[in-house]
Amino acid sequence: MAHSRQGTATWTPQHWIRLRKSVQYASLFVFVALFVWSRRGGWPPGIVNFPMRLDPLTMLAHLLASRTLLASSALALLTVLLTIVAGRAWCGWLCPLGTILDLLSLKRRRREQTEPPASLRRIKYVLLLTILIAALLANLTLLVLDPLTILFRTLSASVWPAVDQLITSGQVSLYRVRSLRPLLSAVEGLLRPKILPPDPAYYRHTWLYGGFLAAIILLNLWSKRFWCRYVCPLGALLGLLSKGAIVRRKVNSRCTECDACAKICPTGTILAAEDYASDPSECTMCLDCLRACPYEAIDFGSGPNPMIWREYNPSRRQALIALGTAVAGISLFRSDASAAREHSTLIRPPGARENNLLSKCIRCAECSRACPTSAIQPAILESGLQGLWTPVLVPRIGYCDYSCNACGQVCPVQAIPRLTLGEKRAQVIGKAYIDTDRCLPWADQQPCGVCEEMCPVPEKAIRLDELEIRNDSGRATTLQRPVVIRDRCIGCGICEFKCPVNGEAAIRIFVPNS
Repeated sequence: MAHSRQGTATWTPQHWIRLRKSVQYASLFVFVALFVWSRRGGWPPGIVNFPMRLDPLTMLAHLLASRTLLASSALALLTVLLTIVAGRAWCGWLCPLGTILDLLSLKRRRREQTEPPASLRRIKYVLLLTILIAALLANLTLLVLDPLTILFRTLSASVWPAVDQLITSGQVSLYRVRSLRPLLSAVEGLLRPKILPPDPAYYRHTWLYGGFLAAIILLNLWSKRFWCRYVCPLGALLGLLSKGAIVRRKVNSRCTECDACAKICPTGTILAAEDYASDPSECTMCLDCLRACPYEAIDFGSGPNPMIWREYNPSRRQALIALGTAVAGISLFRSDASAAREHSTLIRPPGARENNLLSKCIRCAECSRACPTSAIQPAILESGLQGLWTPVLVPRIGYCDYSCNACGQVCPVQAIPRLTLGEKRAQVIGKAYIDTDRCLPWADQQPCGVCEEMCPVPEKAIRLDELEIRNDSGRATTLQRPVVIRDRCIGCGICEFKCPVNGEAAIRIFVPNS
């Protein structure tokens, strides 16, 4: 990774720091670029979900919960290998959330105060153990705390829709200037539909996802990289693997105990009481201490690597706490009313319901981003806490495009199966029901046939029955009323999406009877 200044005239600590920051920014750029081009028609699914498959925590938890070993999950071994060689270099060099926390460190707003006690580091290890034990019990709910799923989900359901609305508002305002219209039309052609959806995207509870990430950033006010130090379960897993890392930080005999390294360490792992040594399971290999040391007393290299177990590292007591938390939590989830009887509008992506979604979904929202109509939304309470942030279709926001199977193709863990377009079109995800008290032809005797017109099924799943009615003057007119043909309906939801009735649609999609 790096060596002492002695004999490295061409590579000074400043060079190493510049290299790390360059790698950080490049990794963040690649992550965002893959996100941007993950819509249908963008880059191939195997490329856009590459970062998620590098995550050893999500891949391990998925393996334990689904009892399925995916060949694509082997990519996570690259991160494991990096960690065995260079410790938590992933956290300091590659993690996009870690880079954001460095960029938004809130250093100037942080008040000088006593650092949180080292015992708080136990939190992330208890979370890690709880996630893995829960996964053994086929529950992946706590993967909502994985840093990559947090970032991708927030970009999908909060940040990017806000960017979309901002761009749309700007275009509408500038379009009033006639001379700008050709330029705006050209820009629109570049942005939609490959980067932005054809129509502005809407998501439910966008404040929740944005607020979750904002809270993680605001924890920097308490201490540098608070999330990485005390909460991140992926950091905990990589920390345990780093115990025997080949390359690690060492302090040589030139150390004068000036305390410069301890003051600058972003994870607070340099211990003055131990001759300024550091815990490799907490060191993110950021190299800041290498630059700060005025006496060339710090090296990064290989050598004898004794594994020291700290008081905050997993213990039998912590394992029991994690076991109890996982068992109690899952018992409560499964005793919730939502587990006994599904919510009537819990419409899942094609094939997901039959594919044991809850024991496979890692809550990354890759499917939400890939969906061209924004129909796939992260679930809130429709599936209870056990199904928090799993994918659910909300037809009033968007519909399942009859010509699209992107969600299954992009899913990094095949929680949504990779169906061919023909297979996907045959999947019944719901059934349409008409509310005759709200339907215009039924309730108000007003002509409307939008649902029948928009139905994409070759043999229409909605027919229009003609009815002769008479007005107050006795004049007869013919009115067409929609009727759903149940055995043809696949529940795509375009009828509900297009229904012109304000508020709740007059035709709605409900969970099919199994």
